[in-house]
Amino acid sequence: MSCASYWIGIDVSKGCLDVALRPQGEVFQVANSEEGITHLIQRLQAGPPALMVMEATGGMEVLAAAMLSASGLAVAVVNPRQVRDFAKATGQLAKSDKIDALVLAHFAEAIRPQVRAMADEQTRELNGLVTRRQQLVEMLTAERNRLGSMKGKAHQDVQVHIEWLGKRLQELDGDLEQRIRKTPVWQERMNLLRSVPGIGNAISRVLLVGLPELGQLSARAISALVGLAPLNRDSGKMRGKRSILGGRARVRAALYMAALVANRYNPVIKAFYERLVSKGKAKKVALTACMHKLVVILNAMVKTGTAWQAPLGAEA
Repeated sequence: MSCASYWIGIDVSKGCLDVALRPQGEVFQVANSEEGITHLIQRLQAGPPALMVMEATGGMEVLAAAMLSASGLAVAVVNPRQVRDFAKATGQLAKSDKIDALVLAHFAEAIRPQVRAMADEQTRELNGLVTRRQQLVEMLTAERNRLGSMKGKAHQDVQVHIEWLGKRLQELDGDLEQRIRKTPVWQERMNLLRSVPGIGNAISRVLLVGLPELGQLSARAISALVGLAPLNRDSGKMRGKRSILGGRARVRAALYMAALVANRYNPVIKAFYERLVSKGKAKKVALTACMHKLVVILNAMVKTGTAWQAPLGAEA
């Protein structure tokens, strides 16, 4: 490449990758396959870009991000909503694969999102199993809700399916536990997470695979990554309500459940919640604050390798 410093945006689809170079303005296409991505890597070896950016697209980006990252290229996988907001802010309302790739290249140059190491193959596989477990739980809940309105053979059919789903869920839990035990680093982190009152097996697995940055970032950065950092809504003398936005929905949902349990059994979180409510905070706001406090505590624990220790005064 002739340009000493340039940025790349990659629009990902199931069959191909649209690759845009900035400031050159060049756009080309390769297959979203090992062969196509290898060709892209070879093409970039003469002069690697400052940064490559692609959107999280439900897993279609994993192969490209993993191969590009493994080849030593700087790759950032970003939230699609961030990119769409950026496009609107720059007046780019039209959409096509080529336009999206160019917008991503512009986003890379202007925003310079943080590059994070891609999860290795074991972590991605574990992540897939955790996702499948959540799907089984959702199906099981839906079938149980249907059961009361079913009669005769339909009732029997739903009951059989419920039993099958329950059995499959147990088998999957066993598989997850076995995989974690085989990896000392995962097992050590799981033990740390489970030492916190309110964090059980299912939640710790979600945190393990859905938030691998635990212990590597600051308290503010980890909160923002999950989507629990309060955002200001101020203008002039007006002071609006703080709110949370974006982040990793599945991790946030797990922390919500953890905060609900911790609000009863964790002395630190319980005291914190009660103090906020006594000061007039809405219960939903207080619970969100507890989620924020939990992820900050977990981040500090993993960073220092220290298991949970409740303070004598019950408040942190």
